[in-house]
Amino acid sequence: METWQIVLIVVAVVVVLLLLALMLSKRSRVAKARKRERTREEAREHLQESHVRGAQADKERALAEEQAARARRERAEVEERAALAEQEARERAARADQERSAADELRAKAERLAPDLRTDGHPEHGPGNTAYPDQPSGGGATRR
Repeated sequence: METWQIVLIVVAVVVVLLLLALMLSKRSRVAKARKRERTREEAREHLQESHVRGAQADKERALAEEQAARARRERAEVEERAALAEQEARERAARADQERSAADELRAKAERLAPDLRTDGHPEHGPGNTAYPDQPSGGGATRR
């Protein structure tokens, strides 16, 4: 074989190897581009799902805040009603205390005026008193 044939074969092999290298390089670039596109598509899906979940979370947060505000408002109303009820109870107790004081004063005045009078308004039964004021206190025989 002659030298030029050997050179030609070597050049042909080098050209085939270069073509193979270019094809593999292109294939690798296409695969990387596809992978990059799939990754970008996946990122877009994640971003879209992130927006949906964020909107749902915002909605839930707003509902929770509204529920908490409603609970605070109801608690304030209950506390207000309880405070009013306690105030009314204190006022009623104060009126009862005033009535009790007035009753005590009247009882004391009645005892000063008539010490022998019972609390039901009748005289007390003692040695000279009977249960029936129109009967004599001697307890003697009855007339027939």
